[in-house]
Amino acid sequence: MARAVIFDIDGTLLDSVDLHAEAWVAAFARFGIATDFATVRGQIGKGGDELMPVFVPEERLAREGEAIEAYRSDLFKRDYLPRVKPFPGVRALFERVRAEGLTIALGSSGKRAEVEHYQEILGITDLVDVATSSDDADRSKPHPDIFQAALERLGGMPKDRVLAVGDTPYDAEAAGKAGIGAIGVLCGGFPEADLSAAGCRAIYRDPQDILDGFDASPLARRHGHTT
Repeated sequence: MARAVIFDIDGTLLDSVDLHAEAWVAAFARFGIATDFATVRGQIGKGGDELMPVFVPEERLAREGEAIEAYRSDLFKRDYLPRVKPFPGVRALFERVRAEGLTIALGSSGKRAEVEHYQEILGITDLVDVATSSDDADRSKPHPDIFQAALERLGGMPKDRVLAVGDTPYDAEAAGKAGIGAIGVLCGGFPEADLSAAGCRAIYRDPQDILDGFDASPLARRHGHTT
């Protein structure tokens, strides 16, 4: 059976993907970089280190990357963060996971301060055992660094006892590279086929759907080994 679960946040627990995409589009426009919402949205789930190179030439990225990221971060906090809302069932799902005896970790491509604030928005601060962010990793998803950092903080727990829950193919790819299984949710807007192709072993609509089907989920105690 699983002994720990690592949750992504944006698009998985929080309805924030569109808002992040809007902030990136606005930030790029501020620097004279033309993008479109749909293309940017398809990159949300990566950290800025992986997202910006898709849209910014290498030489310019070296020169202005930090300024673009800083502008985007300030813009999001000021204009978009107040509009972020939790998906249904998050706290109840976390309470069920804890009742099942699992350790709960967060593994987000966001900054540490964002992750701390998100826990408050979600009302789960008291239920989280471990939290990692892009500040704990050299590279963001789809690289495995953030999940590897979470695994280290979980104290060397066997990888076949750990599952990740995320809304993007980048979460599933990162989990696979870290040697752990992945569960997908559709509430972030990525197609089910993309999540399945990236390695998700089970896919749900949203956190409430995981909770509703918990007894048959890979997180349930009766499921035995996660491999």
